[in-house]
Amino acid sequence: MYILIGLIGALIGARTAKKHNGNIADILQYAVGFGLLFGILGLMVTIFLDRTVI
Repeated sequence: MYILIGLIGALIGARTAKKHNGNIADILQYAVGFGLLFGILGLMVTIFLDRTVI
């Protein structure tokens, strides 16, 4: 689940950089940054749900 959320975050980051007329380095940096952020948040949500539902 957190990998999928990380990929969605990377797409959002790339779209944000492209929207601000960034070059390829900006697009990659935003994609990696957003991907990491969303991936970590997704991991926390996954752990929280796993521990509270069962």
